[in-house]
Amino acid sequence: NAMNASGPAGPAPPPASTTADSENGMAGLPADLDRFRDLALRSQADFENYKKRASREKEDAVKYANSALLEKLVSILDNFELGLTAAKTQSQQSPIYSGMVLVQKQLNDLLAENGLEPIEAEGKTFDPNMHEAIAHEPSESREGTVIRQARRGYRWKDRLLRPARVVVSSGPTK
Repeated sequence: NAMNASGPAGPAPPPASTTADSENGMAGLPADLDRFRDLALRSQADFENYKKRASREKEDAVKYANSALLEKLVSILDNFELGLTAAKTQSQQSPIYSGMVLVQKQLNDLLAENGLEPIEAEGKTFDPNMHEAIAHEPSESREGTVIRQARRGYRWKDRLLRPARVVVSSGPTK
């Protein structure tokens, strides 16, 4: 029995401080679990929102990819219309003038097929969302009415591609 006395006599009781610590740790476990569950749910929701936003941004990028090209095209169309106006003063019977009118129609049809709409400005009430005022002039028209269009504006699909540059009436001269 001497061997029993010198050998281990079974598991030793843990120190008192360790028992108290493990009980306190166990008490906080449900609160930690709730906190981690909430964090996981929020992270999942944030990720879902990110995926939706990224998808929307990609759709917009595809939908509006041609806007820069169209902006350049409408500038060319402006110059073409100026040339057409000059040619009209020379002779409307000229085959060159007739050809230019045909090209203009084809260009306008192509742009319209791709969702481009000219903004009708003359005679309308000035709208800062569609028009860019370059001057105010007295006229017989009511104050705030567009009396002249200096450059045509365009909408593309559901966006403004380019505002119309307009002269706005300041009302009749007093």
